[in-house]
Amino acid sequence: MKFAVKALSSGKARAGVVHLGSCPSSIETPCLLLSTRKGLPIFISPDLLSSLPSPDSNLLQFSPLHFSEGPSPKTISSIGGLHQMVGLHEYGFAAVARDSIQCLPECGSTNKTGASFETPCGRRLIKPVEYMEMITSMKPNLWATLADEVPAWANNKRNKTSVDRTVKWLDECIARSPAGGAVFGSIVGGSNIEERKRCAQEVAVRNVSGYWIGGFGLGESMEERPSLLNAVTDNLPKDWPRMICGLGLPEEVLQGVAAGVDLFDSAYIYHLTIGGFALTFPLDRTEKIDYNYQLSDQGSDRTKINLRATVYRKDATPIVEDCCCYTCQNHTKAYINHLLNVHEMLAQILLEIHNTHHYLGFFRSIREAIKEGCFEQFQKKFVQSRREHLAADVVSV
Repeated sequence: MKFAVKALSSGKARAGVVHLGSCPSSIETPCLLLSTRKGLPIFISPDLLSSLPSPDSNLLQFSPLHFSEGPSPKTISSIGGLHQMVGLHEYGFAAVARDSIQCLPECGSTNKTGASFETPCGRRLIKPVEYMEMITSMKPNLWATLADEVPAWANNKRNKTSVDRTVKWLDECIARSPAGGAVFGSIVGGSNIEERKRCAQEVAVRNVSGYWIGGFGLGESMEERPSLLNAVTDNLPKDWPRMICGLGLPEEVLQGVAAGVDLFDSAYIYHLTIGGFALTFPLDRTEKIDYNYQLSDQGSDRTKINLRATVYRKDATPIVEDCCCYTCQNHTKAYINHLLNVHEMLAQILLEIHNTHHYLGFFRSIREAIKEGCFEQFQKKFVQSRREHLAADVVSV
């Protein structure tokens, strides 16, 4: 893996490129890692992956724990790794134990021997040795070391313990790391700024190729998040990529970008899709959003629309008029409304295609703003427009 920073904003936001051996083209950052289940997108079939913008969509994230009820590490290794098994040879895979959808950390059951997770197979305690056996067999392009993640309400003693364990497991994972595959050192610390700094400083002196920032999306508030993020990124080398899980909403992504994070997971897209929502917020940074609406009448908050709403039953227009995704080019709101109401899986397929395409466009707008030196203004304008929406929503109730 190769990474280079190409542009900086007046703050810490940065645009760069990451090149992975299996990907024919470099991927620009900040970028979105597409969530998968056992290496394949949750709803989009492999033959439709090519309809997404490339190479923006060529980096996939998976959790090795998904394979708890599947082919054994030995079988996957004999096949030749995950790329060979799922047949996606020109895509990059990032392995992280937590996936923010199915495999969530369970700090109450974690102990000094391993990290506990809620998985599709129930609660599992994963030891560093087991985790590295999975990583070695799957051969991802990059992978995060095992971490002891704790929620925001954990006390200082528990935060300190989580850092000590994570650093210890980092050393064990590095000692067992296979040849090939970039190692991302995990950074935790809960809501304790000093422990976040200590963990970042400890990981920064290890032989790693990047950094995975854990423990976010576990109860911290929007107000306290920037200081926690800055406590980490201020203590990391600037020449290596930073990846994070748990920041899904557009405002949260902008907070991560402002702190200098490069790679983000896409659990937000899954939750939108499963709920029947489609993203509609403008991607043109010069476009003004009109908030003169009634939420109950339109099934919309002008950021996303609820395609289960009866108002779309006879709507023969695409989700977004000028969108060039497969869904908007070929189908209407009325058709997707019908598919949702008769519980056809095609509804989720079409929604995930659109939502992924739209969110990749959001990241493209972020990169353009950084390159033009106006990211701070872009963030301020975007957040302000969302606040105006919330104010309009309150007035209309």
